[in-house]
Amino acid sequence: MPKTPLHPSPPPLEANDVAIVGGGTVLWFVAFLALLPFQGTLSDHGHGSWPWICLSGGLLGLIGLWYCRARRDAIARSRAAEAALRETDGGGTGDATGPAAQSD
Repeated sequence: MPKTPLHPSPPPLEANDVAIVGGGTVLWFVAFLALLPFQGTLSDHGHGSWPWICLSGGLLGLIGLWYCRARRDAIARSRAAEAALRETDGGGTGDATGPAAQSD
């Protein structure tokens, strides 16, 4: 049976990571605030750690939010630098890192 030709992989999808992580972080803090009034009842039934788990999830979410924002900003800086390089290169007609540039 003949093999089907391979198609190139599509480019990765762009997602708003900051919004996704921020939404999850808010949910963890809301869960903490919702469970906090029931701390005594939860402790009586052996689930006293649940509010603190939610609080730690929210705090870790803040770290994740910082990371996603830093990553987003770094990607934007990289794209801006590539665009500036293409502009100074004459509109993208040549590649300064290609084989012709390295054969000096």
